[in-house]
Parts: sequence; C-alpha cells; structure tokens
Amino acid sequence: MPLLSFINVPPNSDFPIQNLPFGVFKPREGNARVGVAIGELILDLSVLEARGFFFDVLAAPVPSRSRNNLPPETAAASTKTAPATTLFASDSLNAFMALGRPAWKKTRDILGSLLSAETSTLRDNAELRAHAFHKQSEVTMQLPARIGDYTDFYSSYHHAHNVGTMLRGPENALMPNWKWLPVAYHGRASSIVISGTEVKRPHGQTKPPDAATPVFGPSKSLDFELETAFFIGPGNPLGQSVSIDQAEDHIFGIVLMNDWSARDIQTWEYQPLGPFLAKNFCTSISPWVVTLEALEPFRKNLSAQDPAPLSYLKRANDFTFDIQLEAHLQTARMREPQTITRTNFQNLYWSIVQQLAHHTVNGCNLQPGDLLASGTISGPTEESRGCMLELTWRGQNPLKLPDAQTRKWLEDGDTLWITGWCQGEGYRVGFGEVSGRIVGA
Repeated sequence: MPLLSFINVPPNSDFPIQNLPFGVFKPREGNARVGVAIGELILDLSVLEARGFFFDVLAAPVPSRSRNNLPPETAAASTKTAPATTLFASDSLNAFMALGRPAWKKTRDILGSLLSAETSTLRDNAELRAHAFHKQSEVTMQLPARIGDYTDFYSSYHHAHNVGTMLRGPENALMPNWKWLPVAYHGRASSIVISGTEVKRPHGQTKPPDAATPVFGPSKSLDFELETAFFIGPGNPLGQSVSIDQAEDHIFGIVLMNDWSARDIQTWEYQPLGPFLAKNFCTSISPWVVTLEALEPFRKNLSAQDPAPLSYLKRANDFTFDIQLEAHLQTARMREPQTITRTNFQNLYWSIVQQLAHHTVNGCNLQPGDLLASGTISGPTEESRGCMLELTWRGQNPLKLPDAQTRKWLEDGDTLWITGWCQGEGYRVGFGEVSGRIVGA
C-alpha cells in the first residue's frame, strides 16, 4: 500500500506525497515564494520556514525552547532560531539548490512527515493550514530558478539518427563524434519561459531550395522538441571538473522542456557554428522540479554503450529513469488535444551524469540554477518521434488530425503540451505539463 497523505490526492494525480516537487509561485496577494505541490494544492514553505520547521536545514543550534506536537523530523527545530536570511520567502530556488543533497533530503523528509496521514502537526492545526496551503488554480507559477546559463544536449540516438538520415542518408546518419561524447550547444537563458507563455512566431533569414538568395520573414517551419532538463545544485569552481562519480550530487531535479525550433531558419544558419536564431527566441519549461529522490524508485540501468565511453564518462551502474513522455497538439478548430507522440526518458543514449561530467571536464564552471537539457527524446518507432521534423519526416508525411486537418509544421493558434510521469503501484510521480500556444508574427 502506498504512503498516504492527509491531503486527498487522487491515484492519477501527478503530485502525491511520494513526489513533493519544488516550485516558485505567486499568490493573488503577496510576493513570489517557494512551495511544493501536493495534489491540487501548494504547501507554502515560506510559512513553515517562518514558524521554525526548517531550523535543522537553515540555522545553527541555540538555547532550546518548547514546541508541542512536532514529528521527529522537526523536533530539532525547537532548539534553533530563525536565520537572518530566508530560503523560501524568495522568488527563486537558487539558494536552496546551492545547499546540496543532504539539505534537500532533510527538507524532503520534514515535508513528508508533516504531510503524512499519520502525523498531526499540520493536519490538526487549522490556523496553520489556512496560512500554509494555496490552491494551484489560484496562483501564478514562476520560473523555478534564476537561470544563469543553459546548455542543450543532443543525446537521443533515435533522434540523431533520424535527423542525420534526412540530411546525409542512413549510412552516414551519425557524425563521427556522436557516440564518443555528449554533443550539445550553448543556448539562450534569457528566453527560457514558464509553461503557458505564448510563443511568438520568429522572424529570420531562410533560403528556399529554388531561390538564388535568402529571404527574410516569419518562419514557415515552426517545430516543437519534446525534452527534459535538469537544474544544477552546487556548482564547481572555474578550472575544476566534476567527476562522473560526483556528478549526481550536483543535480537538483528535472523538469519538462520544449525547445521551440524554427527549422527553415535553422537549415540556413546552422553551418558552420550551429543553432542561433532558430533556437534562441523561446524555450518553455514546466514549473515543478521533480527531485532525484522522488525518481529513485524508477531508476533503471543505462543501456550498454558501444563503443565503450572514455574513462571520464564511464561510471559503474550508470542510470536512467523510466519516465513516460507524451506530446499533445490542439489546433484552433479542435475541441480537445490529440496525442501525437509517446516516448520515454530511457531513450536517451547519454545519461545525465555523463552530460554533466563532460560539460565540466574542461574546467567549465556550473552554477546553482543552471539548466542542462536532454535534446529531443525520440524512440525507435514512428509513433515515438519527439518533434514535427521527425513525425512528418521533414514535412513529407503530414500528421492527420480530426476534421480533415493536417500539419507539416505548427501553425498560428496551435497549442502544444508535453506531459510526463513515472507510474508506481497505486500512485504516479508526475511533472505536470509544459505548454505554449503559437501566436502570429
């Protein structure tokens, strides 16, 4: 029987007590602050912090004072005083991310105890509950962190092979370096937006196949990319790499991501230095950060890599997660969205710890709140391809939608959702969604 909360959480909810993802929200009145999702509610961590529930995480011991009816995980809080600065009355998770895994785990343990059906501290205190809980439907979600830097990898074998096949044929689909290192490009952090933000169709140069010179105008080949991304917790000093055995402790948690892409702009501009205007106009992420602790029950062994990676990318029992991923499309004429692809996080060839270790092997310094993305996650079947480029095979095989509609690429008025979850016994650990609606240029 799964662990239960005193909060009523339906079995198909993304946010049971087994999850407890972190995010930043703004209530109708007051400033943005940090919370965790539980069912349809948000538990306001700034309220709990102000009342001393996180002293063990945030402050040093001082003379004791009495506190009644605290669960074991928060009993030590009665011997502390509040720190001069706070972590959770904040508009970002950066300071909390910087504390590292022991503090994250301790905080999660405290929250799990407070929300348990067997603990009365929060359950039986009506006044505290009135201040500490918010309905998700009545708040505005914010970006969970101040993102200083953003890197997007290219780590799905099937995606890389499909795209390479379109460009160079199946015999030369993968570039010579692809199976030796996690390929990536450096993205634009300032244009990362929270789920629900409208996506304005970008302008740029394109060169039609039959044209002698390029033209300027709005993209006619706008695409989505089904991705995940992870946030960096503690960083590393400039000049000091993070070994693959240490990399996991630098990863705070995972979100869903859509790296919107203008394929016609990309085709003309990407040689010789790679993506630029085709990628930097908008990248959407989901608001809730699911921790590695919540994903632990769904850890799987990483598939064997051939050739074997170099020693700095080799870890005993390297891992991935069984995360089910879907993309859903709704046009302006459709009443309900239609699922257009189903894939899985396990389709990534390079692991998240390999990505991080490679990113820092030259001494590159990562910082709390930096975002590292997976790249498009595609599976081995036509139904598991993670972008329109693959699903329509560069526009040659349009998607068939209700009411005789078709799509080669995304059109104005289209809304694209990405969802993801891990299925447990009697519960699911979900990521919520990342969505965006295309608006005209």
